[in-house]
Amino acid sequence: MSGLFARARYFARTSLRGIAATPGTAIVATATITVALVPVGAFGLIVLNMQALLARFGDAVQVTAFLADGLPEADRAKLLRQVRAIDGVAHAELISEAQALERFRGGVGQGFALVEGLGTNPLPASIEIALAGRYRTPADLSRVAATTAGLPGVADITSGADWVAGYVRALALVRGLAFGLGVIFVLATTLIVSNTIRLAVLSRRDELEILSLVGASRSFVNTPFMIEGLLQGAAAGALAWALLYALFRAGLPGVEAGLALVLGGVEPRFFDLGESAWLWGGGAGLGLLGSAIAVAAEARH
Repeated sequence: MSGLFARARYFARTSLRGIAATPGTAIVATATITVALVPVGAFGLIVLNMQALLARFGDAVQVTAFLADGLPEADRAKLLRQVRAIDGVAHAELISEAQALERFRGGVGQGFALVEGLGTNPLPASIEIALAGRYRTPADLSRVAATTAGLPGVADITSGADWVAGYVRALALVRGLAFGLGVIFVLATTLIVSNTIRLAVLSRRDELEILSLVGASRSFVNTPFMIEGLLQGAAAGALAWALLYALFRAGLPGVEAGLALVLGGVEPRFFDLGESAWLWGGGAGLGLLGSAIAVAAEARH
């Protein structure tokens, strides 16, 4: 146990001494990983908030069937039963003309006087249809809407299928961009970091040759460089997180105002602890990978 502790202490001390001896390469490696993580993290943040927005407003997406004028109460009740029997329908509610008018009154306030001036209620009765959670997809919304539209007594139908389909396509596009951007940045960053750390290896070649001559194994010689890359990557992950958080807080008022105008108020969120750990771990992983490539390349020479 004491031997393991002594070895770990040696590796830690050697790694920190190596970083202090070549601060330029350490700064370049850390900055490179940070630059790679910030745009990838920004796209990840966009995807997370788009998913949350879809989940929130997906609950409110429903199919509305407007009934034909003068449809008897018995036919309305029968139609409601038929709608409730459609696969995927979780809840269906009949809204009478009077209820629709009352809702309209509550929604427009003083503007209701314009409708009162008509003398008659222009709003039709309707059936509002909510789908079960796993059926809130564009395909199922369209299916339920088409099935409902074919029932006797339905004059018109509306659904959020087009909105959901368009939003899902946009979300898939952003995910694809984030993935593609991530792959490009990982490859570029790994190349730059490995070459940067290799400079640190070359600057200590004499020391490494002495260690090899006295019997040190290749893994013993390489471990401090691996730890250096890990530490630099972890520092870059923390720095990228801090930059993203600062940008998030700076841009939050404008984003909230825009969402409130369009969607009635949605609060964007930042990474939680687990998601932040992925960002930090990604930085550490990039640093470790770059170090591994650097020491492997140097070992071949």
